[in-house]
Amino acid sequence: MNQAIDHLETINRFTSTANEKEGITRLAYSLEEKEAKQWLMNSCEQLGLIVREDAAGNMIARREGKDVNLPAVAFGSHIDTVYQAGRYDGALGVIAGLDVLRQLNEEGVETDHPLELIAFTCEESARFGVSTVGSKAMAQQVDKAALCSLVDKDGTTFTDALAKVDLSVDAINCAERQPEALKAFVELHIEQAKQLERQGKNIGVVTGIAAPHRLFLVVKGETSHSGTTAMEDRHDALLAAAELSLELEHQSIMEKDWNTFATVGTLHVVNGAMNTVPGRVEMKIDIRSQYVHSRNRIITKLKQKISAVQKQRGVVIDIEHEEKTQPVQMNARIRSLITAICDEKGLSHLSLPSGAGHDSMNMARRWPTAMIFVPSVDGVSHHPSEYTKEEDCLVGIEVLKETVVKLANKDVFLS
Repeated sequence: MNQAIDHLETINRFTSTANEKEGITRLAYSLEEKEAKQWLMNSCEQLGLIVREDAAGNMIARREGKDVNLPAVAFGSHIDTVYQAGRYDGALGVIAGLDVLRQLNEEGVETDHPLELIAFTCEESARFGVSTVGSKAMAQQVDKAALCSLVDKDGTTFTDALAKVDLSVDAINCAERQPEALKAFVELHIEQAKQLERQGKNIGVVTGIAAPHRLFLVVKGETSHSGTTAMEDRHDALLAAAELSLELEHQSIMEKDWNTFATVGTLHVVNGAMNTVPGRVEMKIDIRSQYVHSRNRIITKLKQKISAVQKQRGVVIDIEHEEKTQPVQMNARIRSLITAICDEKGLSHLSLPSGAGHDSMNMARRWPTAMIFVPSVDGVSHHPSEYTKEEDCLVGIEVLKETVVKLANKDVFLS
C-alpha cells in the first residue's frame, strides 16, 4: 500500500464510532481529534520537522528553508469531521501535506522558503454550530465572545471543551499570524460534488469559494382546528413557508449560470399536530454563491415574495436573524501555476468554484491562497460512503508537491 494511503487509514482509526459502517466521528476539540493530532505531530517529528500546537489547537509542522527569514509556504487542511463522516474530507489534505514533506526529505530537496504543514481544528460546524475556527483564529477573524456562548448538544460549552484538551479560549487570539509570516497557502481537498467525475477531469483548480447569506424566518399564522376551520378562513403558516421555499427554488434555478444555490435547511412547525392548522413555522435558509450580485438578486426576490405572501395569506413573516459573509477569490497567479503543472504532467483540469466553505476562505483574506480539488465518486461527502479513488488521491498529492516546490522558490513572486 502507498505510504500516504496507509497514513490516511491510520488517522481514520481515531474515531468515536464503533465500526466502519458508521463512518468517522472525530469532532472538534474531542479526545479523538486530540489523539489524531498527537499521532500527526509524532509523524512530523520523525521527519525532523519543528512541530507545535498553537493557541487555537491548530498543528503546525515546519521544515526550514535555505533562508529562515523568508515567509513560509503553507499547505494543509483539517482533521476534525462531522458526525459519521467519510474518510477523505479534510484528512486527505493533511496526509497529502505530510507525504509531500516525506518525499522532499527522501529526495534531498532544499527549498528557499520554509515549508509548513497546517492541520486546522474545528473546520466543521458539526459540534458547536460554528465552522473554520482554527483558520479564523490564525487570520484574526475569530469572535471570542461569540465562541464563549457556544454549547454542544451534550451541554458542553466551547470553553470547557477547549479546557479538556489543554487549551484556553482566553488565549485563542494568540493563534493569529501576521501577513509577513506566510508567502502562500495551498489546500488539497476532495471536490464533494460531481463536476470532475462527470467531465472526466483529474484536477479541479478552484476559482473562488462561495459564501452564504443566511436567514432565520418565523412565519406567524393562526393555529386552529383542522376539522372546523374553513379553507377560506385559514392563515396557514406552513403553506406560507412552503410558498417561500418554492420561490427560493425557482430563483435559484434562474441563477444557475452563476452557480448560486438556495436551500431551506430546516422547516419546523411549532407544536405541530395532524389535526391542527399550523400557526407558527420556523425556517432556516442558506443562499450561497461566489457572486454577491447573484446572491443579492435572490434575497431581493425572497423579500418581495414575503410581502406578497403576508398579504395573500394574512400571516406575519419576520426575519429574526440575518447574516452574510463575503465570497473570496483564489489567487490568480497560483491558479495559473497549478494549471501549468497539470499541463506539463498531461493531467486534465477544470476551473470551478467551491460551493462549500473551507479554511482556505479565511486564509485568502490575509495570504495568497489556492485550492486543488480531486474527484469525489458520485459527489458523495459527509457520509460514510464518501470515496475518492487511490489514483486520484496520488495525482492530487503530486500536483500539491509540485505547486509547493515552485512556490518555495524565492524567484516566484505573487504580487
